[in-house]
Amino acid sequence: MQTQSLLHVYTGNGKGKTTAAMGLALRAVGHGHKVLVAQFMKDGKSGELAALRMLPGVTIHDSAPMNHFTYQMTPEELEEQREHQTAELVRIAQTIKQLQPQLIILDELAVAMQYNLVPRDKAMELIETALLSGETVVTGRGAPEVLTERANYVTRMEPVKHPFEEGIPARKGVEW
Repeated sequence: MQTQSLLHVYTGNGKGKTTAAMGLALRAVGHGHKVLVAQFMKDGKSGELAALRMLPGVTIHDSAPMNHFTYQMTPEELEEQREHQTAELVRIAQTIKQLQPQLIILDELAVAMQYNLVPRDKAMELIETALLSGETVVTGRGAPEVLTERANYVTRMEPVKHPFEEGIPARKGVEW
């Protein structure tokens, strides 16, 4: 029986943050644990979510999707996204309290915090709620110091070489 839930933060500019989190989800499911995956700032159509939806004990929280990058948004669209993404914090907390999963993945929450799409204090409240239930993972580039200071594990993914530098676009089944 697990006695203390710990906070994992996977950050940095390299590939593999979400992939590492989803690998941990697979490990937890393999041990019969309940898992909750909530994504921020994504469209919910990635291959890992499709696979995880098939596994017993996994709940995918369908969050408010973002259809384009923040730098492509008007100030009005950004404000609308802030409202949607912040509302998700409350919905996810309710789901955690209801399900009591042993693993909670808050994918790209660090980015949502960095770009002020969610208030940092509210994001940290969600993390504390999650930790009352189980091991918690937050992913995303540019994790703010308040998050890394609170974390028990911090992994920074650093790119050394990437096909994008050679003009190769993101590929289905590999990058998404």
